[in-house]
Amino acid sequence: MRVELLPGERWWGGAVADGKAMPFGDRAHERDLRVNVGFPDDPADGSNQAAPLLISSRGRSVWSESAFAFAIDAGQLTVIGGEPILVAAGSTLADAFRAASAAYFPPSGRAPAAEMFTGPQYNTWMELPYTPTQQGVLDYVRGLLDAGFPPGVVMIDDRWSIDYGDWRFDPTAFADPRGMVDQLHDWGCQVVLWLVPYISPDSPNFRRLEADGLLLRDADGGTAIRRWWNGYSAILDSSNPAALRWLRTELDVLVDTFGVDGFKFDGGDSRDYLDGDIGLHTTDIAEHSRAWGEIGLSYPFNEYRSGWKRGGQPLAQRLHDKPGTWDESGLLSLIPEGIAQGLLGYSFNCADMVGGGALGLTERSDLDQELFVRYAQVAALFPMMQFSLSPDRVLDTAALDAVLDVVRLRQDLLPEMLDWVDDAARTGEPILRALAYDFAGDTVAEQVTDQFTLGGGILVAPVLEKGATSRRVWFPAGRWSAPDGTVHEGAAWAEVPVTLSTLPWFRRTDG
Repeated sequence: MRVELLPGERWWGGAVADGKAMPFGDRAHERDLRVNVGFPDDPADGSNQAAPLLISSRGRSVWSESAFAFAIDAGQLTVIGGEPILVAAGSTLADAFRAASAAYFPPSGRAPAAEMFTGPQYNTWMELPYTPTQQGVLDYVRGLLDAGFPPGVVMIDDRWSIDYGDWRFDPTAFADPRGMVDQLHDWGCQVVLWLVPYISPDSPNFRRLEADGLLLRDADGGTAIRRWWNGYSAILDSSNPAALRWLRTELDVLVDTFGVDGFKFDGGDSRDYLDGDIGLHTTDIAEHSRAWGEIGLSYPFNEYRSGWKRGGQPLAQRLHDKPGTWDESGLLSLIPEGIAQGLLGYSFNCADMVGGGALGLTERSDLDQELFVRYAQVAALFPMMQFSLSPDRVLDTAALDAVLDVVRLRQDLLPEMLDWVDDAARTGEPILRALAYDFAGDTVAEQVTDQFTLGGGILVAPVLEKGATSRRVWFPAGRWSAPDGTVHEGAAWAEVPVTLSTLPWFRRTDG
């Protein structure tokens, strides 16, 4: 399929990993969704959400039930493979999204558990990498609460279990899991456990699952063994309902016996699958990845980092692990990729762990405290917010106060945030939005990728430059009021003064 671009037409979609390049149209861009949806600078390093969808600022969309490759260059969009359908549904980006959502990934009417939004999420990864223990988890959470952070969802990350695929608490690290979970519940927190679709070879569960035909097979018919970030493992055949029933039974034991609230479903990246891999119901790379998303629908407390064609569903979607940097691999990637998530139908989204999820930043001397604060300010008004490094341990007083300030701002806006969550569950529309979504025809807004709106009525322009004392903000048409009462009339640029503790945000007050 070849589509001539309309004058001034810009496009979004495909892979969240390409968010920094969106909107497409002014520069050449290409992506093969059939092969990989990972990051262009390191396509083997995991991925984020993706969908066989492209939508334009002129109300057009391209959809296919299967993956395709596409390129935009010299005023033309070329789509290769799949079964692409071009639809003209109106004249705006919002028109294109609403029509595509209704036709291809309609909203379920449900959202993840409200607690995934009401309190920050606290993930043990950066504080207890590969070594979570019962006492370590309790100390981590108690420290956060004592420092003034509100209760939230506690995610116990990698290696809480006996082995990959053996989803039981390691008794050497967790002597009394029920007691730990009860204590966290008493503190007002919920508990989520990490897992992956990978099964360690030479383990009892591997032998059982292989014998029962519940593991992915390679093109030759043998059990597929694949390298992932922790080594080599078999992969559960998520396209097989019996495999998901087995996993659901294992997880329900954790819920029923220990009071666990839900699960972080990591992995399932398209890069883990090869062309010709055999599942019970698919041999398609993208569909293998999509199948992993099915299990999360059973648990209102859930989190995913990768996904395919799961728009409109009640799944929490986090951005891929980020380094603690100011550049386009770190801080600068968060807003454009968050916008891309919403425009692919993944409305219930979360930035990565505040400060980034790169191991090694363990001491205050290692950390750029200003970056940590600015990261928290970006993340705070995503639909969900997640910490891992304990701010009270790694920040000085001024930086910690700035982070607590923005957490309090989030708490103040929670009633509205929950309304937007309900709206997204009902309509499928993004919560965190590109300016172009609500301000059609504003050619400046179409190219602003470092600001966003919440529901179209709150404008957020986080500070993204080190040492900044002001922030240049584009105000779309309307009257925009800052918390201090300052009013800005759009459509216009304005320079807004900032300090370390400033998160520039504005409420539309003219309708």
